[in-house]
Amino acid sequence: MFSSSWFILVLASICDYVIGDPRSWIHPVQVMGWIVQNYSQLVIKQISHKLLRRFAGIILGLGLILGSAAVSWLIVKITTQINLGLGIVTQIFLLASCFAGKSLRVAAEDVLKPLRESDLETARSRLSMYVGRDTEQLSSKEILRAILETVAENAVDGVTSPLFYAIVGALIPGLGAIPLALGYKAASTLDSMIGYLREPYTDLGWFSAQLEDRLTWLPCRLTVLTLALFSGQPRQVLAICRRDGVLDPSPNSGWSESIYAAILGVQLGGINTYGGVVKEKPLLGNCDREITPAIIEQALAFTRYCFILWLAIAITIITLI
Repeated sequence: MFSSSWFILVLASICDYVIGDPRSWIHPVQVMGWIVQNYSQLVIKQISHKLLRRFAGIILGLGLILGSAAVSWLIVKITTQINLGLGIVTQIFLLASCFAGKSLRVAAEDVLKPLRESDLETARSRLSMYVGRDTEQLSSKEILRAILETVAENAVDGVTSPLFYAIVGALIPGLGAIPLALGYKAASTLDSMIGYLREPYTDLGWFSAQLEDRLTWLPCRLTVLTLALFSGQPRQVLAICRRDGVLDPSPNSGWSESIYAAILGVQLGGINTYGGVVKEKPLLGNCDREITPAIIEQALAFTRYCFILWLAIAITIITLI
């Protein structure tokens, strides 16, 4: 298991960087999303009691996370028994589906392209596909801030955290990288779909939101430490993160956005509108520079460097075991 773990990690990372998530392919997250959506609709229609909805949410959360891990482990086991090469290819593509490096890069570029061409209307329209805030009235500066905030938050949720759990799984004999990575992906999917602090998901999504926060806590802090080292000024950068990271109600989003704001010398947060409701988020970082497309490219590069460093460390550990 250990001898092939580094090989699978490397090729899955290359697949994500080069291929990403082709829209014509069935993605594990699509299957998870279908389950969450249908289960949630059933619970919302049939159950009105708050406690019972919480219980239903716990069943959904544990069922999807443990089920995703167990099914992926079984798929790898069966395909490996049929043919070793088939098993390795299956692991590579399953693990690649857990990483969102290229997807994040493509999403950012999808909005930046019309913005560079001064096509504000198209940029707003495309941004609306990736963020929850209202985009119809956003200025170019607000669009750039929205892109960078999305990159900063999803760098942890979609890139470093799945890699962290893949590495942990690869170090456990008989388990492998895929079950823990897909299990985390299920937790992240649950949080993004029903982990809202508003009805009708307040009780149904409570467990999933709490669990995802705890699963992301350690990889988020490790990401912050890694990026602080990349900055060349770790003390100053970490001081900003300690000052601002706790201001956000999320135990992880504030830290992930703060580290990018600190290393890039920009300020994130401020006033956003969601469904016509104005919400003011805490200001993170110092406004030393304005956010530009080049700064967003820098943020994407920092994410890639962090991923590569973690991957190199993991390969070193695996090969030494």
